[in-house]
Amino acid sequence: MSILKSPLVTEKISSLNEKGTYGFIVDADANKVEIKNAVEKMYGVNVKRVNTLNVMGKFKTRHTKAGVLSGRKPNYKKAMVTLAAGEVIDFYSNV
Repeated sequence: MSILKSPLVTEKISSLNEKGTYGFIVDADANKVEIKNAVEKMYGVNVKRVNTLNVMGKFKTRHTKAGVLSGRKPNYKKAMVTLAAGEVIDFYSNV
């Protein structure tokens, strides 16, 4: 199982990319050391710091012809990775 599931590409994180901080959705059981090693191996950069947070899924309600359907979005873990000075990750090089 892969530790890094996908990079986060949002407006807020794109503004942090200029400061050397990148966001990833990671496996829920991964710890900071495993995340650091996975990023260094995959992108060939030096990681200075890793911050993690568990994001709880939002409750959603839909009104349909069959009635009211309630549920929630899935939970996930997010990692904010700060790189050493002068290093960058280009997510669009393989596109």
